[in-house]
Amino acid sequence: MPARFARLRISGFKSFADPTTIDILPGLTGIIGPNGCGKSNVVDALRWAMGEASAKSLRGGEMEDVIFAGTMARAARNLAEVSITLTDTGGLAPVPFQNEPELQVSRKIERGSGSSYRVNGREVRARDVATLFADLASGARNSAMISQGRVSALVNARPDERRALLEEAAGITGLHARRHEAELKLRAAEQNLLRADDLRAQQESRLAELRKQARQANRYRNISGLIRDAEAEYLAIERELAERRRHAARAHFAEADAAVGRAERIRDEVLSRETSQNDALPSLRAREAETRTRLERARILAEQIDAEIARLEAARQEAEARVATLRKDHAGAERIAHDAEAAAIRLEAERSQLAADHELAPARLDQARREAEAASAALARCDAATQQATEAAARAQAERQALETRLTQARNTASQADRRAREAEAAHASALAALVSPERLAAAEAAREAAELAVTTAEAAYAEAQNRVQEAETRRTETHAAAIRARSAATEADGAATRLKAETDALKALLAQKFGRDPDPVLDRIKVPAGLETALGAALGAELSAGEQASAARHWRPLPAITSEASLPRIGETITAPEALRRALDHILLLPAGEDGDALQATLRPGHILVSIEGGVWRWDGFVVRPGAPTEAAVRLAQRNRLDQLDIEFARARESAEAARAALQDAETAERDARRTEEEARTSRRSAESAIDRTRKDLRTATETASRLAAEAERLATRETAAAETRARFEAEAQDARAALGSIESEFTTLDDARTLRDALEQARAALAESRRRDSEATQALQRLQAETETRGRRLDTIVREQADWVERARDANDRRTDLAARLREAEASLDSLGADGGSQERRAEAGTELAGAESDHEAAARDLAGAEDAARRNSTAARAAEQDLARAREARIGAESAVREADHAWGTVAERMLERLGVDPTLPAVADPSPDAADKARKRFERLTRERDEMGPVNLRADIEVGEIETRLAAIERDREEITSAIAKLRGSIGHLNREGRERLSAVFTEIDRHFQALFTRMFGGGRAHLALTGSDDPLEAGLEIFAEPPGKKLATLSLLSGGEQALTALSLIFAVFRCNPAPLSVLDEVDAPLDDANVERFCRLLEDISQDTGTRFIVVTHHHHTMARMDRLYGVTMQERGISRVLSVDLGTAAAMVEPAGAMAAE
Repeated sequence: MPARFARLRISGFKSFADPTTIDILPGLTGIIGPNGCGKSNVVDALRWAMGEASAKSLRGGEMEDVIFAGTMARAARNLAEVSITLTDTGGLAPVPFQNEPELQVSRKIERGSGSSYRVNGREVRARDVATLFADLASGARNSAMISQGRVSALVNARPDERRALLEEAAGITGLHARRHEAELKLRAAEQNLLRADDLRAQQESRLAELRKQARQANRYRNISGLIRDAEAEYLAIERELAERRRHAARAHFAEADAAVGRAERIRDEVLSRETSQNDALPSLRAREAETRTRLERARILAEQIDAEIARLEAARQEAEARVATLRKDHAGAERIAHDAEAAAIRLEAERSQLAADHELAPARLDQARREAEAASAALARCDAATQQATEAAARAQAERQALETRLTQARNTASQADRRAREAEAAHASALAALVSPERLAAAEAAREAAELAVTTAEAAYAEAQNRVQEAETRRTETHAAAIRARSAATEADGAATRLKAETDALKALLAQKFGRDPDPVLDRIKVPAGLETALGAALGAELSAGEQASAARHWRPLPAITSEASLPRIGETITAPEALRRALDHILLLPAGEDGDALQATLRPGHILVSIEGGVWRWDGFVVRPGAPTEAAVRLAQRNRLDQLDIEFARARESAEAARAALQDAETAERDARRTEEEARTSRRSAESAIDRTRKDLRTATETASRLAAEAERLATRETAAAETRARFEAEAQDARAALGSIESEFTTLDDARTLRDALEQARAALAESRRRDSEATQALQRLQAETETRGRRLDTIVREQADWVERARDANDRRTDLAARLREAEASLDSLGADGGSQERRAEAGTELAGAESDHEAAARDLAGAEDAARRNSTAARAAEQDLARAREARIGAESAVREADHAWGTVAERMLERLGVDPTLPAVADPSPDAADKARKRFERLTRERDEMGPVNLRADIEVGEIETRLAAIERDREEITSAIAKLRGSIGHLNREGRERLSAVFTEIDRHFQALFTRMFGGGRAHLALTGSDDPLEAGLEIFAEPPGKKLATLSLLSGGEQALTALSLIFAVFRCNPAPLSVLDEVDAPLDDANVERFCRLLEDISQDTGTRFIVVTHHHHTMARMDRLYGVTMQERGISRVLSVDLGTAAAMVEPAGAMAAE
């Protein structure tokens, strides 16, 4: 373990506001101080610098809480920094620090900016720092960082939670992380495979549906063609039929019009006959009314007489019914009186019998009660005898069972002692046979040295690959920046060319517009230097819109030049223009800059015009135009000049853009080459990293193998000695157990016979059962007699009440019988009074004679009236028939007229539909059978095809195109699925390999930890024994770690059954056993001695000293115990002289002791 922790520097971390340095020297370093002064902050700083990422484990709410927060006298700090100095790190640090003899690892945090890590001033990742300390068997959460809470957690942990100690000692924590990462990737890949399968299924389902839709679309197109043909055929037949219906409707209308004329003549004749017959009806109707009145009076009188006779008959029938009812009620009353007499006789006989039985009941009850009491007494005697027999049998059985239990335990103890003796003998023989040979140890050491050489070679290759990656990154960054610049330049050049092209197109569009009314103005053939456009436009203005054609109303005509002197420059000297403008241009003078036009106007000769560049005009005749907005002609001239300039600029911009694009292509090519080179370098680096990991794994395996073989040799030697001692002890225990067994067997033979006691108990139980039966029968007989006596008494009371009720009923029946007899006599008398007639029949005969005469007279008058009315009705019927015939004729004519219109409309509808559906001048099929049946058949065919097409529902006419797209997508999905399947297979292989490696390493380290734990436990307790066991599963990766301990003077038990101090010592023994398997360069113990007494603290401190000497581990011990302080090599006192500010004072106890000894000697002299 060559790497060493040299010093810890803290600045601005928690209560350490000022920079503080703590040297981590060999041996034991103690940190002491009052509670709350900041001792634990030193430990937190160390863990934080090693990469602790949880603010909660650092006793904070968030990570910025570790920065010094200030006090009443000190301002808060904005950053905190902790650095750890490591020495002798050559060959242990990762690339690129593998050759550095000393490393300074620092972590800095700034408010609002987060943490940063540096190694020797070079910024690195948090993962790199965690890996560095993990390779040194250290870290923020390493088992070497031991606190009192960690000891308590180990005591209270479940066996599966304690397995983490084994995993850390075996160095497979990283394997777990890699396996977890591989499992996450595997699950993600499996999810991707499921999604790919789902997507493929969806796409295949969609493809099948689209293929069906494609077939449906083809069918849709075919049916649409058939529908067009069927519709054309149907419309052709319909047009022919409509034409025929129109001719038939017109012929039918002519016939209906003639029928209306005939019906009007017949109606006039019938109306004339009806008028003459209606005049004779009034007299006949008066005579008939008179006879009908007489008949009604006679009928009413007869009905009154009949009603009186019916009333008398109804009264007589009612009286007869009342008499019958009273006779029935009288018979019922007599029957009730007879029943009352019979009931009285029956109840008296029953009462007499019950009274006789009731007198004998007391004697029977006394006899039954005496028998029940005798049975109860016999039952009590049998019960007591049974209880005594049961107790005697139970005592004998308990004594026998106790002795049998002791006998069984003695036999088991003897058997176990014999078995342990045999096992101890076999273990001793196995230990002798399993000793490790020196040849195996030498081979393991040679394999370790070869693995170290391979690691050195792989690290050198990695350093070279890292340099190539850095060079490639630099080259890629440079080419990327060059590409960005080239792209920006190309974009700017393209933008400039685009702007110039847009301006050129806009000017060309403006200049393409007509200037003035002349189709060919002279303005378009003038070349004006830049700057003179406004001057020329102001001088000539709208005249420039005229052309040179002599036939035009306005035009320029060429004239010979006029020579005239001028002291100012002529504008025509610099302008290229048609010859027709030569005379005009020669008379236009340009005002020099700085001259006054008003002053020079008076010197102008006739015809001269003075203009300025700004557009001012001074004409020879006194006309003046002040400089202002340019004229339309000036603007057009400026636009033409700008267009010429733009053509030149656009050509240059296009050349620049092409050059920029070429440069961009070169830069992009260079960037792609650089990226490819960088990727190749990164691939090489990854290969080198893999080689380093592989060789380091081989080195760890070889080192572990060598250590394991050495430990195995030592363990086997110890095991052989322990097996011999165990064999002797177990043989002595077996002899003692056999002697105890013989003593118990002799005692067992002296026990009383249990069979006699059981027979007596059975006889007592049988007698008890018979007594209980007799007691039950006597009790039931007594209860039955008591119930019968009570029932007889209740029945006698009931009979007395029933006799009184029947006497009352007989009295009521006699009274009702007397009353009904009187009422019956009155009803019979009333019936006799209704038997006489009273003259009703004579009056009924007279009314009948009168009624017969009135009926005869009325029948004669009615016959005459009926004959006349019948004739009138016939004439009226004939008139109505004539009217109806006329109306029908008119309706037929209207219908025929409507049919003509409908036929015309139908023909027009067919024509419109043909125009709408088939277009103008359609080609119709020939009509072979223009009949309604043929039309109906064609229509049904058209409707059937249309319905068939409509029943298809929505049709995707793009289905063929989508089928191709889906097939392409399916092919891509299948390729992705194959890649995912291959990745899953690789991941499963990797997980299996990691599991096998983890099991091998965990099984190997368990044996070594168990050996160290047994030795440390015996040392910490001054005796006793303990061991570890894997429980819960046969798979070491899933099994739990259970601790079995047997302190001196106690039995073997699990950790949870020990006392508090024993639990702490046992947990510390396990922690240091793990530590001995994989020693760390630094171990921090934070108040772990708090639950220990003075004697155990002494053993604990001696153990720390031995471990420090054996492994070279440097211990930092935070403590309050004075014994622990006394055993430290040096002490750091953490004080808080200023409130809220921690300071550190140090004392080297070894140096102090060396100084005190000479002083004591001098004092003695």
